[in-house]
Amino acid sequence: MAEKLSQEELKELKAAYETGNLTGAAAKLQEELESLEKIPLDIAITGESGSGKSSFVNAIRGLGDEDEDEGAAKTGEVETTKYPKAYPHPLLPNVTVWDLPGIGTPSFQADKYLKQVNFSCYDFFIIIASERFTYHHITLAREIHKMGKRFYYVRSKVDADLYAAQTRRPSTYNDMRILQGIRDNCIKNLREAGEVSPRVFLICSWNWDKYDFPLLQETLENELDDQKRHAFILALPNISTKILEKKKAELKKHIWKLALVSGAIAVIPVLGLSFACDVAILMVNMKRYLTAFGLDDNSLTRLARQVDKPVAELKSVIKAVPLANSISKEWVVSLLSKSACGAVMIAEEALDLIPVVGSLLSGGVSFGTTYYMLNSFLNDAAKDAQNVLAKALS
Repeated sequence: MAEKLSQEELKELKAAYETGNLTGAAAKLQEELESLEKIPLDIAITGESGSGKSSFVNAIRGLGDEDEDEGAAKTGEVETTKYPKAYPHPLLPNVTVWDLPGIGTPSFQADKYLKQVNFSCYDFFIIIASERFTYHHITLAREIHKMGKRFYYVRSKVDADLYAAQTRRPSTYNDMRILQGIRDNCIKNLREAGEVSPRVFLICSWNWDKYDFPLLQETLENELDDQKRHAFILALPNISTKILEKKKAELKKHIWKLALVSGAIAVIPVLGLSFACDVAILMVNMKRYLTAFGLDDNSLTRLARQVDKPVAELKSVIKAVPLANSISKEWVVSLLSKSACGAVMIAEEALDLIPVVGSLLSGGVSFGTTYYMLNSFLNDAAKDAQNVLAKALS
């Protein structure tokens, strides 16, 4: 059964029509969609030497510390970062995580440090400590705040604290109590150093679905603008059902826009143009969906290595969609021939809503076809991504 247009989509579609120039509205949407995929997101990671900065850089990009061939940041107890080093996201070239030089040396001066690392390049800063926050962290945060940027305190390596506590006092071990103690101590240190209302996120770079990472993720989402939020959500590692659902929701928001672009092209009287454009729109966006969910050869190979399972075992649960590397023009054309029924249902809904499209039948059919196929494919891809995640964690 075809998935119907939501009330919000119907409202937005009607608003586009009421501008009086449906083709112009579609062209504007096309520009917005192209721009959205290129919006840069630059995340700066800073803190003292040995605090886990490089591991954080790797983890937020879905890499392990040993993935040298995949562009992982070099990790170690000795400070390895002398200058800001850019680490592009392995799948999204517009997203970059920056490993900044360590702070906390006797010669450290926050204002000079920010000039040295070219602070204006970054959208927000993650300030990491693996033990306690000090005056150096606070002075840096104040300078960042003065310059109009956001920053977030992150306490890393809490898994090591929990392990040590369990080893020393197994009979009285309580992880929630210990974590609260770590949080209270961090807040106390920050207040003593002059931070008025500190907020601290407890994380472990090996367990990104545990501790405060989900809270940190939601906080960043809420405080980024719409375009930066889109890039951030798609860049998140596929480590939880919740993240996969967020990606699906984010991608789904733009399907009606792609469908309207398809419908507008269909009314141009050039033989074969509409079909060729429909195939191109479907092919590009289907690949984008699969890549976002990690359903491509490189992502699956990397995941298999991280969870120590054969890649064939992960691929065995992918039932509804091909891998991103297998999407071709011929495959899309074949799929188009099997999807007429659901597409017509969506088209009829658009025709009823917008009379001018109804008078141009090919536009309505193209709209319905693109909307139906992208929605169906996105649902299938999300389902297969859930299957891969379950198999990886089993």
